[in-house]
Amino acid sequence: MASMAATTLFVKTPFPSHSLSKSFDTHFSPSLKVNVLTVAKARGVGSGLRVSNGLIEPDGGKLVELLVKDLERDLKKGEALSLPRIKLSKIDVEWVHVLSEGWATPLQGFMRESEFLQTLHFNSLRLDDGTVVNMSVPIVLAIDDAQKHRIGDSKKVALFDSLGNPVAILKDIEIYKHPKEERIARTWGTTAPGLPYVEETITNAGNWLIGGDLEVIEPIKYHDGLDHFRLSPAGLREEFTRRNADAVFAFQLRNPVHNGHALLMTDTRRRLLDMGYKNPVLLLHPLGGYTKADDVPLDWRMKQHEKVLEDGVLDPETTVVSIFPSPMHYAGPTEVQWHAKARINAGANFYIVGRDPAGMSHPVEKKDLYDADHGKKVLSMAPGLERLNILPFKVAAYDKTQGKMAFFDPSRPQDFVFISGTKMRTLARNKENPPNGFMCPGGWKVLVDYYDSVAVSSNGKIPEAVPA
Repeated sequence: MASMAATTLFVKTPFPSHSLSKSFDTHFSPSLKVNVLTVAKARGVGSGLRVSNGLIEPDGGKLVELLVKDLERDLKKGEALSLPRIKLSKIDVEWVHVLSEGWATPLQGFMRESEFLQTLHFNSLRLDDGTVVNMSVPIVLAIDDAQKHRIGDSKKVALFDSLGNPVAILKDIEIYKHPKEERIARTWGTTAPGLPYVEETITNAGNWLIGGDLEVIEPIKYHDGLDHFRLSPAGLREEFTRRNADAVFAFQLRNPVHNGHALLMTDTRRRLLDMGYKNPVLLLHPLGGYTKADDVPLDWRMKQHEKVLEDGVLDPETTVVSIFPSPMHYAGPTEVQWHAKARINAGANFYIVGRDPAGMSHPVEKKDLYDADHGKKVLSMAPGLERLNILPFKVAAYDKTQGKMAFFDPSRPQDFVFISGTKMRTLARNKENPPNGFMCPGGWKVLVDYYDSVAVSSNGKIPEAVPA
């Protein structure tokens, strides 16, 4: 979870022309209080969008957008009906969404074998000009023997959703073996049973992968009342330019925002102002794709995030709330590179990383799957992320003497209480209140209402939130 941690600030890029001082020490800065919620709405952005000088360039220098032109849409739909078909799962559609908008720039579609192997073995891709961009998680599409046989010698296939609607055409295709064990071992560092994403998408998937260039017929929409939050990288760049942002700092999360998170975000902005930036803008960017069953579902998280802004914990004038459409792997130091890389393509030149980013409990043993400090260390060294400023932080905890979340002071450990995600969920389920100052009242009520609404099964487990 992107929330807590760290003691040092790693800086790896001269862009823009500010330097980060080693004396960039962390301490509490009160949140700004406002009463008006303003969340950016998605707007159409033309393919000729120019990147502002204040925003970091996308990987490879040009943002990839794979939607077909409006005038070609009906033609492509007709073409799709004539091609061999592949039925997509919900997670497959989420990856089409990610690719279509350029989050994975410079990828032009599902990975061919050379891209897949570079990702597995190097966590990066080498471009034609010799430059290296980060790419740490495989973005692939699996097919089975029967589908491979039906495709035959065709150089194109059509991708359809579960309702039978044509989603995209995959052209200049390449079919190659799906080395499941190697993929799992290299992405997660373990082949232990019980890894959520593995069970959803890999264990029972086909023995072949199909790669190629995507032509996405229509923008991916979910019709869940949240599509206006799903700004594309181009849309976000337009919004940051509209707000005259001279720095963008991104915060990735998949859980409700508590005041410890807000502490990290408000303190980051204060320090960027101290460095000489005039208008640093926060990208509050919750993950919106597949999540495991015990994570709070996206619609409830978005309600909670709205309350955080309404209650003035974060300033809506300097905060853009948007949904990141990627599925979640829970692959720790490997996956956090993907989270950081994607935000470069959206225009962020600073990335906040906390304790055990993208981590989870070990599925078999009673321990964390990854070392809590490895994520931030890996980001400071990862190939292809040299242009991104990585901002790790000290641990935040509840300070009993101040009655609020604050950065942990090791000289007085008895004054601090660590409220884990598990503890937070237990309190909310039992309708118990956390200490005053842990989370804004409106946000906590949303969390309690969610657990109150969940129909708990006889074995006490929460039903699956986001099926594949």
